[in-house]
Amino acid sequence: MNMDLLVNLSYVAAAVLFIFGLKMLGSPATARKGNLVSAIGMLIAVVITLLHHSIIDYKWIAVGFILGGIVGAVVARSVAMTSMPEMVALFNGFGGIASLLVGWAALYGPGIGAFSLVTIVLSILIGGVTFTGSLVAYGKLSEKIPGRPLVFGGQRIFNIALIIGIVVFAVLFGLNPEVSLYLYIVIALSALLGIMLVIPIGGADMPVVISLLNSYSGLAACAAGFAINNIILIVAGALVGASGIILTQIMCKAMNRSLSNVLFSGFSAVSSGGAAKIEGEAKAMSADDAYYVLEAATSVVVVPGYGMAVAQAQHAVKELQEILEKNGAEVVYAIHPVAGRMPGHMNVLLAEADVSYDLLLEMDAVNPRMSTFDVAIVIGANDVVNPAAREMEGSPIYGMPVINVDMARNVFVMKRSMASGFAGIDNPLFFKENTRMLFGDAKEMLNSIIKAFD
Repeated sequence: MNMDLLVNLSYVAAAVLFIFGLKMLGSPATARKGNLVSAIGMLIAVVITLLHHSIIDYKWIAVGFILGGIVGAVVARSVAMTSMPEMVALFNGFGGIASLLVGWAALYGPGIGAFSLVTIVLSILIGGVTFTGSLVAYGKLSEKIPGRPLVFGGQRIFNIALIIGIVVFAVLFGLNPEVSLYLYIVIALSALLGIMLVIPIGGADMPVVISLLNSYSGLAACAAGFAINNIILIVAGALVGASGIILTQIMCKAMNRSLSNVLFSGFSAVSSGGAAKIEGEAKAMSADDAYYVLEAATSVVVVPGYGMAVAQAQHAVKELQEILEKNGAEVVYAIHPVAGRMPGHMNVLLAEADVSYDLLLEMDAVNPRMSTFDVAIVIGANDVVNPAAREMEGSPIYGMPVINVDMARNVFVMKRSMASGFAGIDNPLFFKENTRMLFGDAKEMLNSIIKAFD
């Protein structure tokens, strides 16, 4: 068989596997298999590319393969579930810097034309923005830098000047590619732009930022594919870029906000003139008291949040679910699209505990029947169950769709303290008549309730 035909057929097969793998990632039930299918497609693409091109020396490729495999395996095995959002942010950043380096290396290839120069600059620009933006997102998620929006006077003007500078030096480089200084300036400015785009975004919007940066990494890879004339890299990058944009739009819809509002709202102060003062007294209860209510309950909805990840309480939640079901109660989970600190965070945690996918209900499915639940158990969630989104027009989250747990007959909120959530907004749910607070580590509190059933 002709080598070129074999390469093309292999690329088609890899592209088909990418598409099917991406489709499978849309459902928790098939996500793991979809990840494997996509990985097989990438393996085929990488192997056939290496065989097709005249590689002078495979030594450094082998070294990179081994070192990368070892680091990836160690990190993936050791990372805590609470750190998964930060890891995803770093993955996006690594994708960005890889595209930047591939585009840069393409400058030294033969036959660099005008189109190639444009795609090289795009891969460097988008890759640089993705890399540094992802590092800032990592810092915010890991709380190494403040999660609040970081703004300063004239920030918009500075960013506009930054973009103009990138365009000017990119054009100068295109006209004079032998002047490396222009390229270095483009790289530096794109890296700075990535920082400036993410620092004004608050921590509560990080799930949207993560999905957007994922899209950027795909677009950078797509541009790099054009730069080195690799079809499968173009296809893979386009798929990642498109899926990231779609996910970003879904996340924004779940927050009842536009993408421009998420990206640029940090530049202006949030109006709070119409916000009502939250007053009341939180009513605490013990695990034993919670047991008596749950023992008599016939329907329970569990609303997980980032606090469940921090406490590593997903296995205790599953154990309590099984006990309640044996006791005759229906138990379901209400999943908010932006719960946690990355898209699908709660789904990943519950899947780890082998919670049936059929029990994971979307917000739109569970809200209409919320009043029929005897108990709503909120585990470490805050902003996604905040009734201020419905009741307080001056609230920064007013209009955001939330899970209406306050409409259940009884609400148990498991929190370590009365501290506000990642968005830094007070929650009137804690002071509702039907709400009881269970203060302490969520895992320990759940285990105490489980013991009471014994």
